[in-house]
Amino acid sequence: MSIQWMTKKQQKTFKIKVVTMDNETELNCEIHWKGKDLFELVCRNLGLKETWFFGLQFTSDGMDTWLKLEKKVLQQEVPKEDPIKFRFLAKFYPENVSEELVQDITQHLFFLQVKKQILDEEIHCSPEASVLLASYAVQAKYGDYNPNIHKPGFLSQDELLPKRVLQQYQMTSEMWQDKITAWYAEHRGIARDEAEMNYLKIAQDLDMYGMNYFPISQAKNDADILLGVNAKGIHIYSRENKISPLKSFKWDEIKNISYNEKKLKITPIDKKHDAFKFYSSEHKVNKLILHLCIGNHDLFLTKRKVDSIEIQQMKNQAKEEKARKKMEHQRLAMEKQLREEAEREKEDLERRLFQLEDEARQANEALLRSNETAELMAEKAQIAEEEAKLLARNAVEARQEMQHLERAVMKSKEEMRQMEQKMRDADRVTVKLINETERRAKEVEVLEQELQKARENKQRKQSLLDLGTAVLPVISKRSLLETSEGFSDSKLLRQDPPEADFKRLSLEIEKERLDYIQKSMQLEKQLTELKLEIQTLKKEDRTPSVLSLWNGTFSPQNKPNRNGSNWMLADEQVFRGSGNTSPLYPVSTVRSCPDPDRRYYSTPSQPVHTMMFSNSLGRRTERSARQVGPYELDVIYI
Repeated sequence: MSIQWMTKKQQKTFKIKVVTMDNETELNCEIHWKGKDLFELVCRNLGLKETWFFGLQFTSDGMDTWLKLEKKVLQQEVPKEDPIKFRFLAKFYPENVSEELVQDITQHLFFLQVKKQILDEEIHCSPEASVLLASYAVQAKYGDYNPNIHKPGFLSQDELLPKRVLQQYQMTSEMWQDKITAWYAEHRGIARDEAEMNYLKIAQDLDMYGMNYFPISQAKNDADILLGVNAKGIHIYSRENKISPLKSFKWDEIKNISYNEKKLKITPIDKKHDAFKFYSSEHKVNKLILHLCIGNHDLFLTKRKVDSIEIQQMKNQAKEEKARKKMEHQRLAMEKQLREEAEREKEDLERRLFQLEDEARQANEALLRSNETAELMAEKAQIAEEEAKLLARNAVEARQEMQHLERAVMKSKEEMRQMEQKMRDADRVTVKLINETERRAKEVEVLEQELQKARENKQRKQSLLDLGTAVLPVISKRSLLETSEGFSDSKLLRQDPPEADFKRLSLEIEKERLDYIQKSMQLEKQLTELKLEIQTLKKEDRTPSVLSLWNGTFSPQNKPNRNGSNWMLADEQVFRGSGNTSPLYPVSTVRSCPDPDRRYYSTPSQPVHTMMFSNSLGRRTERSARQVGPYELDVIYI
């Protein structure tokens, strides 16, 4: 290429623009500089010493071309631009990255270039390997995973996987990000340079790693195969398959490579194998293929030689630098760990401080409540003390009242004892009257039976008299009259004694009845007076002490039973010819009595019992009774 496009008044320098994988730099280049001078300038600006892997690439007539180092820059087919644009790229790839790459900048530039080739699908990669490589790329970019910082979705702006892999599975972008994040979380503690080296170690095992493909043919007008050149040798591929080569020539198996215009010839060392001849589309392509083959073959031979002193020094410096960085990384990791622990301790202390403050606040509130409670308790204690004093005064008064009541109870007990004695006397009189009444009743029954017999005899005699009058009509009236008078006289003589006895007996019965009624009225009068005395005592001594003493006096062992009940007559009323009962206690129970002609009604388990008496004379008496002492009978019969 001529330089006629430049002005006659040529300047001594011209501008160039160098684009790396992560940066752009503009430099001034002198007109007479060769490609080697410009390349060294760029390497010095980057701080790169491993220059044999890289080169400056430009585009000429639609074809990527490498800048030749032994030829001047302006004498090459560089584009007519201002500034002239060059791409600083890896030209040759190492076989073993961990052994051949020394500097970190070299490793970083290779990492960026290989990563771009994988994402652009220039290097075929499986989905599993793509996810793993993406996780190392994230580790190199973001450092250790921190869930507090790296929230879900933080990888949404990063290009991490090839489009082919994304389209191969029916998975959303969030699902792929979750998979990458899961691997990324396991790389904790790996430094950036180590993550990039791990990325390159995986990538160098891929089939298309470091491969440059050129369309060739074995005939002049056909282009049906591909020629691949990499660090291991020369490979022949079909156009449909860039992974599995049809034929390979390793560098140690090749004797010579030569070209003539579009024809290129590969001569193997083994004479048994024929030379491989092929044709390219252009003469420039053959030059480029030859240039790449020479460079890769030189690197192949250099790796198998002893390193030069300069390379050894560089490697030693790189080892020292890596050791220093490793120690620095360990120190930083330790400091980071200590800082994290300190932060955790700080958080624990803050949480503990907050907890203590909360506990202190609760304690203050509890103290205030305790003070309020103490004041309230003091007030209650004062009130309780006053109440105790009042209770003491009430106790003294109650004690005095108790003594007064005890004296009253003693007096009442004496009066009650006297009243019980009177009632017992009245009971004995009542029992005596009852016995007498029963005896008289029996006598009345006997007399009634005799009277009934006399009446029957009289009726029989009258029947005989009527019969005699009907049978003797022939007897004369006189004789009949005489006979009748005589018979009548004899009848009267016979009848007078029984009739006289009956009249006499009736008079005696009436007299006894009147005596009984008189005695009953006297007894009722006495019982009424006794009732009034009992009511007076009940009104005067109706106090808890008297009641408790009364309950103690009439204890459960003195309660009535079926064989021997305790009764005291009280609230007695006599009803003649009336069916009324006591207004205080209704009649609820009917019990049998020894006399079949007498019945009584009572209310068991009540302090006052109302009883109904009846006898053969047709009189009814209703009385009330109270338990006082043991007797043989359940009731008193009148």
